[in-house]
Amino acid sequence: MHTDRRTFSIAGLLALVGCGRSVEAAERFSVTLSDAEWRKRLSPAAYRTLRHEDTEAPGTSPLNREKRSGTYACAGCANPLFSSNTKFESGTGMPSLWVPLPKAVGTRTDRARFIARTEVHCARCGGHLGPVFDDGPKPTGKRYCMNGVAMTFRAA
Repeated sequence: MHTDRRTFSIAGLLALVGCGRSVEAAERFSVTLSDAEWRKRLSPAAYRTLRHEDTEAPGTSPLNREKRSGTYACAGCANPLFSSNTKFESGTGMPSLWVPLPKAVGTRTDRARFIARTEVHCARCGGHLGPVFDDGPKPTGKRYCMNGVAMTFRAA
């Protein structure tokens, strides 16, 4: 890759203002697969979201219309993530929930979009699920704004 003065300056500026993924100690997950194995296991949209932090278009997930009692799980490793009892209509076009199941998810700071926000990932495989915001309902005040393509649903 050729790096000229302009490219270096832009990269330096972005590093100074804190854009891009922060440097953190590598997390270890109990489910680890090669990139080729993830590609085989996941649909193209789930692969892009879970493994490369893509975001699905609002209003496109069938999970938005899911009203049954059950559990939302990671599409990558089947780790149970959220109870349907915590789902609510946020008006965002994304499945929104107010609390994950115990030890189901992890979080880290994401600065990739020029602002710091909290990224949520599966605690078992590290798959990207979406961000969490502080504008949700009581009792937590949290809105886990999840990508539906990153999850599956199991009816109770």
